Amino acid sequence: MNENRRRPSRDSNRGGSRRGPYKGRGQQRGRNREDDEKIQKTIRNAQNMLQDSIHAVCLEELNAYERMRVHQFFDNKGDYETKTYRNGEDHLLWIFPVGKIREYVVEKARESIKTGEEIELHPMSNYERFIVHDVLKDDDGVETVSVGEGDARYVKIVPARFGRKLRKMARKLKLF
Repeated sequence: MNENRRRPSRDSNRGGSRRGPYKGRGQQRGRNREDDEKIQKTIRNAQNMLQDSIHAVCLEELNAYERMRVHQFFDNKGDYETKTYRNGEDHLLWIFPVGKIREYVVEKARESIKTGEEIELHPMSNYERFIVHDVLKDDDGVETVSVGEGDARYVKIVPARFGRKLRKMARKLKLF
């Protein structure tokens, strides 16, 4: 018998593997229409909660596949960031409305410059505070300071008495 010749398979059906027909890339066994409808409903509910809010939304009790699908949906949108945190055995999926937070912070910074008063924002998570500091780091008219501890930690927006540019110019001219 020629050794280069391939032996015919026992299953002459040729309709796919023994486990079932090919389901295509990205489709998994055991995923049905009800799972997809549940995920779509979860996404719609999260979108409704985030629509006019600057507060993050926490989704609990999602399995790994559902978390992945929600991540994929929101990560393709520039106005949202998703983060998964572990709390013991549980995984918590947080969705941050980054676009709305940026708009809110810029508005509060302009208000602080206009009135000349400090503005204290509501208590925020560490990631939300990071967004605030990052948005306003290049704004010479204001400075940001995190104040408080634990869950009560918040950001204070302080109008700059002497902006960074003025300080740089003063050093160059050696006026002060």
